[in-house]
Amino acid sequence: MDTSSKENIQLFSKNSMQPVGRPSFKTEYPSSEEKQPCCGELKVFLGALSFVYFAKALAEGYLKSTITQIERRFDIPSSLVGVIDGSFEIGNLLVITFVSYFGAKLHRPKIIGAGCLIMGVGTLLIAMPHFFMEQYRYERYSPFSNSTFSISPCFLGSNSPLPISVMEKSQSKINNECEIDAGSSMWAYVFLGNLLRGIGETPIQPLGIAYLDDFANEDNAAFYIGCVQTVAIIGPIFGFLLGSLCAKLYVDIGFVNLDHINITPKDPQWVGAWWLGYLIAGSISLLAAVPFWYLPKSLPRPRSREDSNSSSEKSKFIMDDHTDYQTPLGEKAKIMEMARDFLPSLKSLFGNPVYFLYLCASTVQFNSLFGMVTYKPKYIEQQYGQSSSKANFVIGLINIPAVAFGIFSGGIVMKKFRISVCGAAKLYLGSSVLGYLLFLSLFALGCENSDVAGLTVSYQGLQLKMQMFRDKMGTHVWCKWNYICIGLPCWLSNLHREWKDYYI
Repeated sequence: MDTSSKENIQLFSKNSMQPVGRPSFKTEYPSSEEKQPCCGELKVFLGALSFVYFAKALAEGYLKSTITQIERRFDIPSSLVGVIDGSFEIGNLLVITFVSYFGAKLHRPKIIGAGCLIMGVGTLLIAMPHFFMEQYRYERYSPFSNSTFSISPCFLGSNSPLPISVMEKSQSKINNECEIDAGSSMWAYVFLGNLLRGIGETPIQPLGIAYLDDFANEDNAAFYIGCVQTVAIIGPIFGFLLGSLCAKLYVDIGFVNLDHINITPKDPQWVGAWWLGYLIAGSISLLAAVPFWYLPKSLPRPRSREDSNSSSEKSKFIMDDHTDYQTPLGEKAKIMEMARDFLPSLKSLFGNPVYFLYLCASTVQFNSLFGMVTYKPKYIEQQYGQSSSKANFVIGLINIPAVAFGIFSGGIVMKKFRISVCGAAKLYLGSSVLGYLLFLSLFALGCENSDVAGLTVSYQGLQLKMQMFRDKMGTHVWCKWNYICIGLPCWLSNLHREWKDYYI
C-alpha cells in the first residue's frame, strides 16, 4: 500500500469519529510543507541519476578511446579487443532480466547504489594490470649493427621470389636484432573489469527511469528523462577528451625517467597512460553511489496520476505494502511468488507492442552505433595517420554534441506535443532506421584503403626489392621504420626521399 492510500485511510478514520449532525466541510490535502519533501527528494533523485548516467557514459567513452592503447600494450589482435569491448554487453545481458524484474519490487534506489559500487570496482579493476605488469618496452635495436649480405644481381630483373635460405637468414637476423615484448595474458583483468561494469550498470536505466516515471508528473516525466539522457551523452564527450589527454602521457609516467624516452605520441609504438583514466572514472562511479543510499523506497504519487486510469510501473509491478513478509516464512513466500510471476510477466512484456517497437528500434540503432564508436578512433589513426590523442579529441568534440541535441530536443517535443507512448516508440523506430541508412551511405563516401602487400597488393616482385632496400639501409634504420606500415607500398611512402628514389 503506497503512502497516499495510508493518508486516505487516516483521513477517513478522523472524519468517521466526528459526532453525528456535525458534518465536516473541511477536506484535508497535503500542505505545501508536505509536498516540498516529495518534490525535493524527486529532484535529488533526478540529479543523482543524471550524475550516474554521466559516470557510466564517461567510462564507456573512455574505453572506446583506449582501444588502440590496450591493443598495443597487451600485444593482442583487434578481434580480441572487440571481445573485451563486448564484455560489457555480456555482463549486462547476464543479469538484466532478473535485475529488472526482481529489482522493481525491492528498494530501487539502493539497488542502483549497489550497481554503482560494482561498476566502480570493475572500472578500477581494468586499470590494475598496469601495476602488475613490467614497464612497457617499445621496439629495441642494436645501434651499431649495420651488417649486410650479398644478393646476386641476377634477381634484379626477375619476378621470382627470393631463395628460401636468403629469406630465412634475413628473418633470423631481424628477429635477433629487433627485440619486441611478447603478448601478455593480463588482458583478462580488463575483460573481467569490463564484465563487472556491465553487471553494475544493469539496474541504472530500467530502475532509474521507472522510478522517475512513477513519481513524476506526467507533463514533466518526458522532460526529466530527456535531461537524464542528455547528460548521458555529455559523458562520452568528457570520456573522449580524457582519453585524448591521457594518450599524450607516456604509459609509465611516474615510474620512469621521461628524458630517456625517445618516442613521441606520433610514433606508432607510443602507448599513452591508458590506465589513468580508469582510475578517475572508477572513483567518480563510486562517488555517484552515495546519494542513493539515503533516498526512500517510494514517494507519494502526483494527484494527477492517482486520478488517472492508466496504471504506472509501480502500481502494476510492485506488491502492496500491507502484505506481511516480515517473517522468514513470509520472505520465502514472497520470493516464490515473484518467481512464479516471472514467466507470465515476460510473456506479457513481449506481447506489448510499445516494447516490441522499442526493442526493434534499439537493435537497429546499436547495430550501427556501437561498431562505429568502437573502431572509429582506430580507423582515423590508421587511415589518416593521426595520433590517438587527436583522433579522440576530434570524435569527442564533433560527433557527440549532435546526439545530445537530438535527445534533449526529443524530450522537448514529447512535452510540447504530448506524444503518446506508442507514438514515441514509432518515432524512435523511424529515426533509428533513417540513421542506419545514413550510416550505410558511408561505404560510398569513404576513402580508398591503403595498399598492403599480401592483402591488396601481390607480393610478387616485391620481396627482392624489399630485402635489398633493407640491406642498404641497415638494421638500425629498418628497425626504426619497421612498424610504420604493414606493406611495402605504404611503408615506403613514409621514408626519406633518398630511400624512395633508390626504390624507384
